[in-house]
Amino acid sequence: MVKYSIRTRVITSLKHFVTLVKSPYLSLSYIRTFLFCPSALLSQRKNKPLHKKTRFHKNPNPNPNPLDRVRTNRYSLPEKIGAIALTMGTEGTTNYTYFGRSISQLSINDESSSSAFSDCNSDRSGEFSAASSQTRRFLLACAADNSDDLIRQLVSDLGSDSVHEQKQAAMEIRLLAKNKPENRIRIAKAGAIKPLISLISSQDLQVQEYGVTAILNLSLCDENKDAIASAGAIRPLVRALTSGNSTAKENAACALLRLSQVDSHKAAIGRAGAIPQLVKLLETGSSRGKKDASTALYSLCSTVKENKVRAVKAGIMRVLVELMADLEGEMVDKSAYVASVVVTMAEGRAAFVAEGGIPVLVEIVEVGTQRQKEIAVVILLQVCEESAAYRKLVFDESAIPPLVALSQSGTNRAKQKAEKLIELLRQPRSSNGSARASEVTG
Repeated sequence: MVKYSIRTRVITSLKHFVTLVKSPYLSLSYIRTFLFCPSALLSQRKNKPLHKKTRFHKNPNPNPNPLDRVRTNRYSLPEKIGAIALTMGTEGTTNYTYFGRSISQLSINDESSSSAFSDCNSDRSGEFSAASSQTRRFLLACAADNSDDLIRQLVSDLGSDSVHEQKQAAMEIRLLAKNKPENRIRIAKAGAIKPLISLISSQDLQVQEYGVTAILNLSLCDENKDAIASAGAIRPLVRALTSGNSTAKENAACALLRLSQVDSHKAAIGRAGAIPQLVKLLETGSSRGKKDASTALYSLCSTVKENKVRAVKAGIMRVLVELMADLEGEMVDKSAYVASVVVTMAEGRAAFVAEGGIPVLVEIVEVGTQRQKEIAVVILLQVCEESAAYRKLVFDESAIPPLVALSQSGTNRAKQKAEKLIELLRQPRSSNGSARASEVTG
């Protein structure tokens, strides 16, 4: 017998789910067939149409299990979904209840559930890998259309005295908010933001992680960004960059990135101490952490001079030059883009040169990818425009030949920047220019 994948079953099931849950007669055997072998059910219906009056038999048990038949006039949609989940549990998985929320497969100890799912230019966008996880997503998606009661209950449970209930509620809110923008608005309007922010300061690292990630998912909705910031989320998120586990740190960086997309929040995030912690994550974090930190730093430093100064003081140029020098690594491009916004001020250029950035850039122009060559020549031009001393350093690195090659074979932007830089490098290096350079570096 051909086994259908979870994905195939879910896609096929969703096409008929509305009809299924509205049926006044809904047996568990029908649900089981519907979910686990939909083609067999469709074939059965095609070959032998079933009338609803003769489709099901009466339950001979005088004290039937309420899960043996679910009628719309007796059970709400979440309860029906709970019945479906329990039926799935009989197929070799652990049992569920949904509205009662003893959902063992949504266990707070499920290691796979800790995977981050931020939309933050991350290399890990999926949350679950196990087949049972598809079931979880399916159930939550089904509940989402009529989820107001569920959301209110989850928000209430965020304030519970039980750490277990707090974890469970935060995790389910995080899942409900993951992919449905309308759920993000519903959850925020239900008053979830402040209790979630309080969880970010929890001493329990997993509670903290779920709180951070739920706030991240809510921040994906533009309507929620101001509400999250005004509720006081910035400082707890910055603290999570220091005290959280690796996932909490990565998702805190993403959440700060999302909040920084509102220009008025960028300075506040910098004042809260985020820049040094993001530089530390850029240096010591995982592959994903480095990417999230670099993206957040690029956003925070792009328009706020004070944040650039904070980044330079935190030693960002040393970290960026080291990452760019690893041409086989995956951080060359992102690091170069961050450097390009910091070198727009004199302190940034001086720090970049002092950390040995010029030889690294010349090497990138010579052997990097087209995109890497383009951003490298942009940075070199920024460094050289105001300083004859820096132009001499670039010239002494034998930069002219690779720049000439780039001016002939690079992207349009790279060609223009390379031609301008070649013209600068061929200008006489006067003493006046050197004096001006010393003022810049002084």
